[in-house]
Amino acid sequence: MYSQDVSDNPVYTISTAASLLNISVHTLRMYEREGLILPFKKESHQRLYSDKDLERMRCIRKTISEDKIGIEGIRRILSLIPCWGILSCSKKDRQNCHAYSEYSKPCWMLNHKDNYCTSRDCRTCQVYSSFGNCKSIKDKLKEIIL
Repeated sequence: MYSQDVSDNPVYTISTAASLLNISVHTLRMYEREGLILPFKKESHQRLYSDKDLERMRCIRKTISEDKIGIEGIRRILSLIPCWGILSCSKKDRQNCHAYSEYSKPCWMLNHKDNYCTSRDCRTCQVYSSFGNCKSIKDKLKEIIL
């Protein structure tokens, strides 16, 4: 089960988050459009970000600027996270799941129709929340390989 800690609390507005990260609001919206980040949205549609979201975006920025991997590359890397194994999906669920059969978008960007994730909130899902920084992705890949 997913347990929320303080770093998960969405408290920063988009302009505050952009300022803390030294990037533009437009860049944050682009990351959202590209599926790299899932901000919390209030009923008024105002975006809010948590400390974990900021950490995720720092990883994205580092990957782009230092590792020279573009947004498409990052999205493809995230699409390789084996969500079906992490969530222990049944064989039937895997047959109805685009995340199992495709590799162009992370599972949280896909339409979850008639499968295990249909009623799940991707933002609070273990798959999305567990891979918020560069180290967690690398550690999961090591765990799977070893």
